[in-house]
Amino acid sequence: MQPDQIDTFLDLCETRSFNRTAERLGVSQSTVSGRVAALERGLGVALLRRSRAGCELTTEGLRFEPHARALRHSMTEARAAARGAGGRAMSIRLGLQNDLAAGDPARWVRKVQQVLPQAALYIEADFSAQMCRDVLSGVLDLALLFTPHPMPDIHFETLGELRYRMVAPVGSGLDTLGAVTPDRYVLANLAPAFERMHAALLPHLSLPALAAGQGATVQGLILELGIAGYQEERIVRGLVAQGLVAPVEGAPVLTQPIHAAIHYRNRPRALWRKMIAAMRENLGDPE
Repeated sequence: MQPDQIDTFLDLCETRSFNRTAERLGVSQSTVSGRVAALERGLGVALLRRSRAGCELTTEGLRFEPHARALRHSMTEARAAARGAGGRAMSIRLGLQNDLAAGDPARWVRKVQQVLPQAALYIEADFSAQMCRDVLSGVLDLALLFTPHPMPDIHFETLGELRYRMVAPVGSGLDTLGAVTPDRYVLANLAPAFERMHAALLPHLSLPALAAGQGATVQGLILELGIAGYQEERIVRGLVAQGLVAPVEGAPVLTQPIHAAIHYRNRPRALWRKMIAAMRENLGDPE
């Protein structure tokens, strides 16, 4: 069994289409068929059955799927271990939601170094969906994210929440919530949970002319265009201290839950329980 055969089979488990999988993997449909045929020959069973609608897993394919996921995860971990960690005892691959990495990435590095001083650390900033896929495949050991995407073999834990406050540039005339109109506001569309809370508490500002999916982009628009918008509380403190913005009076505080994602095989291990506890503690640490 080759890694590309396992990857192709698992992608077909998602798409149920040889054509779609070929597009996603950037190969020809005949290559996809060839990889599946080689895998089936190696196993001595048929894993997929073609139909007019695409393909479906056979009974043997359904039985093999969880083992294929475990094989892919083990192969990814084996490749990382073989590359080494620069002479250090181990390596930690940590995924951070973009907003967590943009504000103060050293905050998370310091906590990991405190818990595991002999570990080499790799940080990857991304969005929730991609980080969940990376945890599933073994590319990441642990991810801190906004939106859990339920997948086989991933365990999620809620760590806490971030607080967001509406701010506007000093002198913009947007000192109170009543002064903020949709044409002078940027919506921080950070995650479905945040969007739902925003819609419930600020329905009149839920369809503005501007919206952005990252806090750093929202911040740039606030400062450059002289409009109001939400920023994470720690970021607000720094901007207020610099005299750049002021909180908008009367605007509600919005919160965004933070979740840890880890592979099920690591869930009971003492090392990863310690890491999750440290991340939860770090989220609650004051400035």
